[in-house]
Amino acid sequence: MKYPLTALAMSALFATSALSQSFYDRHVLFANSAADDGAEYSYSMRVEPSSLETADGKFPVEHEHFVTPPNALRLQWTSAFGGDWQITTEIPRRYARQFKFEGDALSFWVYSDQEITRLNSPLVFLRDRDGNGTGTLRLVKDGETLPAEQWTRVTLPLAAFHEGLYHGTDDPKFRSEDMVSVTFMQGLDDGEPHTLYLDDFQVHDLGNHDTTPPPVPAHLEAQGADRHVDIAWQPSEADDLLYYKVYRSRDGEDFEPLGIQQGHVTRFEDFLGESDQTAYYRVSAVDLAGNESEVSETIAATTHEMSDDELLTMVQRACFRYYWEAAHPSSGLAPEVWPGDSRLVALGGNGFGVMALLVAAERGFVTRDEAIGRMQTILDFLDRAERFHGVWPHFINAETGKAVAFFGKYDNGGDLVETAFMIQGLLAARQYFDRGSAEEQQIRETITRFWEEVEWDWYRKSEDSDFIYWHWSPDHGFHISHPLIGWNETMIIYLLAIASPTHPVPASLYHTGFAGTSEEAVHYRQNWSRTTAGDHYVNGNRYYGIKLDVGCGSGSDLFFTHFSYMGFDPRGKRDRYTNYFENNRAIALISQAYAMDNPRDFKGYGEDCWGLSAGINTGGGRAVPRDDNGTINVMASLASMPYTPEASMKALKHFYRDLGDKVWGVYGFHDGFNESQGWYEEVYMALNQAPITVMIENHRTGLIWDLFMSNPEIQPALDAIGFEPDAE
Repeated sequence: MKYPLTALAMSALFATSALSQSFYDRHVLFANSAADDGAEYSYSMRVEPSSLETADGKFPVEHEHFVTPPNALRLQWTSAFGGDWQITTEIPRRYARQFKFEGDALSFWVYSDQEITRLNSPLVFLRDRDGNGTGTLRLVKDGETLPAEQWTRVTLPLAAFHEGLYHGTDDPKFRSEDMVSVTFMQGLDDGEPHTLYLDDFQVHDLGNHDTTPPPVPAHLEAQGADRHVDIAWQPSEADDLLYYKVYRSRDGEDFEPLGIQQGHVTRFEDFLGESDQTAYYRVSAVDLAGNESEVSETIAATTHEMSDDELLTMVQRACFRYYWEAAHPSSGLAPEVWPGDSRLVALGGNGFGVMALLVAAERGFVTRDEAIGRMQTILDFLDRAERFHGVWPHFINAETGKAVAFFGKYDNGGDLVETAFMIQGLLAARQYFDRGSAEEQQIRETITRFWEEVEWDWYRKSEDSDFIYWHWSPDHGFHISHPLIGWNETMIIYLLAIASPTHPVPASLYHTGFAGTSEEAVHYRQNWSRTTAGDHYVNGNRYYGIKLDVGCGSGSDLFFTHFSYMGFDPRGKRDRYTNYFENNRAIALISQAYAMDNPRDFKGYGEDCWGLSAGINTGGGRAVPRDDNGTINVMASLASMPYTPEASMKALKHFYRDLGDKVWGVYGFHDGFNESQGWYEEVYMALNQAPITVMIENHRTGLIWDLFMSNPEIQPALDAIGFEPDAE
């Protein structure tokens, strides 16, 4: 189906979004909670006889009183003699999220059920990412009051946390730019119950006296889907734009605040929960000083029941947007994680993104010319980016093209696995852009040059090695010395290395390396899997009655079944060990069966809620209790669509129709969710969004499989390995 948001509008978003991407995160500590009961990133303590309301130990979420819709935090306490309490709200603390706050003051909005004075005021203190804390500061100072039943903005100069009657014995170590948490704690023991509503925690400059509101958002577009409405608008030109505020009406007359959207994103998803529902929308813009623009024009949309095919298209389009709208303008590549540093781009996830771009062009999400333009941007960047014997690093600075040694000093060279994921995507693109224009011819020539310049044989380490190795550094050589031993996501590295027209490795390495059974290979599998099941590559055991030919334990993370098979088509063929399409199907079915068994009794697990794989909040991603923390990785089940279409479609409908806005956002499904923990953070990974788009397409049309397999170098490599036709 055709959506009204044009590819031209999406191009405009690409041109502006990444440049201002981190402005919001440099200033906002808390705006609202994705969880309904207790805010995800919060914790508390209490000593009787004091009392403190919590939601399973977390900061309670308030839905009736708020400044930034749709919710705020609720602080309800009684401070008694001899007791104590503390409650903390914290920013998400995860890798690739290292924002620096900018400003000399902390502010937040407070609504009190009664007047608050110094004598019944809580204390406040702050901590930074290294655990350094400030002194305590009273929420209300001497001679001041917090009035009852009205929202008041409290501003606390950061310097004031280190001032007062006394000074410590050493200089303060707290760094405000690295602040991660705000804690409220018991003050004087007045013995009376109190309630505060707290919202919109920000760091900003005291000297910001701007009174000019930002421009009104323009050119709203809205499209009703199955259960939600997608609203988009043109980006504001304001340099200090903090967020947009979205208003909704069900009758076109009475509008209520619905939610906010970070200022670098010009899209909002509103779940109405049912089909055949009409809603009206307006949007305003809010800057760092708190100035709000007038509201935009009104636009309406109606949800409508979608067929299975339409649902699949909706999901593919939304997940593809991550690579189109969140990409850095200098590189055309999406960030490793969003929210995150827009300059930190991972090569492998963006190789998957290249394949998603081909799906988008084929399905009309963008035009062919726009896809060509994006490919040119990506290839130009890859050409000037650092390479090491033709191999790109894992992480690259999207502005400079330099390697980012994110995992440590030895990680400052080539990453063959990430490079193989990119080459897999580029080879599919080489076949897709097959027309005679100068632009498409240049794309093919550049990809061929990259393909021929990768020195796969160099990463063998020595001519007599039985393995290919993951990393090489110009400063540290093969210090990491990580051999690529399957069964895991690295099959594609051996296939491409054997297929290389310029720097091949012997086909025998597939059997001695990836499928090797030497002592080193066996110990390698045992070390990471902590089981002897499958430690000789082949497995042969049954799990939940399902036979597994290859794989450690019960098959491990589901991304093993996706990353090497986005381009490589496993259908109708087998090597001496298994048919990998059937093996992948078995692993997916085992994962579903594990969720149905649910040995750790996590909330939500079942026939339509399954899929364990690596992600932001996962415990390990394997279908075994010790690696399971209750987190479902959405990509795990949806990218398994070619193997388990019925089970994957059940999961898709459950995630979308039952969990709704808890797991769906501007770039489609979130990385994952955990109903037991109440974790529904809107966070996306480059490694997860594209596999959903690409593998759904492989299920529907086989597009990317057909493109990759049509490269002339691939079949001879499979023949050399010993792949043979196999009836499924």
